[in-house]
Amino acid sequence: MDFWKKIIHLDGQSLDRLFLSFPQTKTYFSHFDLSSGSADIQAHGGKVLSAIGNAASHFDDLDAALSSLSDLHAYNLRVDPGNFDLLSHTIQVVLASHLPSDFTPEVQAAWDKYLSKISEVLTSKYR
Repeated sequence: MDFWKKIIHLDGQSLDRLFLSFPQTKTYFSHFDLSSGSADIQAHGGKVLSAIGNAASHFDDLDAALSSLSDLHAYNLRVDPGNFDLLSHTIQVVLASHLPSDFTPEVQAAWDKYLSKISEVLTSKYR
């Protein structure tokens, strides 16, 4: 089975872990039901994974592919740019814990590099 097909069902698990490990990140979601596994967390987690997957389709021009998300997070939501690195970390922890045989050191290195690039693009408009 394709790795992406295995992870897409993980939806909000990275957000659950983010909120548990770094409670300060909850401040941007005061309008959400933040209980573990809530419909709000599942839906937003699905949006996050979809955006990550969509960005992979436009890897040669991530700046353009993520421009509207970068604008939204920098100008409207004013999300602390450090939160993108925290979410990247929690995504990798969830992948490693749910797919240990697939999430090899080489796969982890690739995901780390890819998510770092996404974080870099999403925070580029903060400067």
